Amino acid sequence: MTYVLDKQQAGRAPGLGADWGRGLASSLGGLKSLGGLAAGVPLMLVFLLLWEIAPRLGWLNPIFFPPLSRVLEAWGDMIGSGLLAQHVGISLQRAAIGFALAVVVAIPLGFLMGRYSPFERATDLLVQTLRNTSQFALMPVFILILGIGEASKIAITFYAAVFFLLINTIVGVKSVDPLLLKAARSMGTSDLDLFRKVIFPSSIPSIVAGARLGVKSSLFSVIAAEMLAAQSGIGFLIQHAQLMLETADMYAGIITLTIVGLLVNYGLVWIERRATRWRGNAEDGGAIPH
Repeated sequence: MTYVLDKQQAGRAPGLGADWGRGLASSLGGLKSLGGLAAGVPLMLVFLLLWEIAPRLGWLNPIFFPPLSRVLEAWGDMIGSGLLAQHVGISLQRAAIGFALAVVVAIPLGFLMGRYSPFERATDLLVQTLRNTSQFALMPVFILILGIGEASKIAITFYAAVFFLLINTIVGVKSVDPLLLKAARSMGTSDLDLFRKVIFPSSIPSIVAGARLGVKSSLFSVIAAEMLAAQSGIGFLIQHAQLMLETADMYAGIITLTIVGLLVNYGLVWIERRATRWRGNAEDGGAIPH
């Protein structure tokens, strides 16, 4: 079943000119975003310049804060040796498994809690209690119960992500337009089709927002877990470099984490835009796809 959100006059269909106009608007929006990024470049260059000259002029101790050129040199050596890719791959694998488990648990549970009030009332106290318990405070518990192997690190990343996804899924479900739900019900739509064709598409922006927070929290948590008890991963690499006073390697690892976080964040933004293109079509008289 298709639900039409028509804001145009009856019988009026968007033509080639409307399509061209939407494409132009999208292109201008992309250029505006690029312009926003470009506006921040001068300040970023000043920051990088200060990073280079402050240790060389003695403003900062170069042993603990080496010049940017030395950090980039160490970063290049680690990339060339394959060491950096190995540790980053291990950390991303741990974070991805924990995040995937969080998605499997949080999204269906969020749909149930957002849609059925009795179920939400029965589960909300436990969810809120667990949500307000820091994953960092629970790290020793996970390690004691699951050991220092992969299981404890995956469990920590799962715990770090699951509540961001859960709460945002609940908010997304509760934010669905009641008129859409009534219209679908009046047409005899089953609960499964209602979730699949109305509730889920409408909840995607909120779910993706929760995913962005969850991914960030998962990455932070796995790095902390690797610093605490691990022999591999980017967190272990940073901690080991710090203990050995290989500070250039340490800052290279931190830069790598920043880049990975930015790539993951913008990747999720791209997914959100792709997944919610139907909203633009709906505003122009389109429909929610089957």
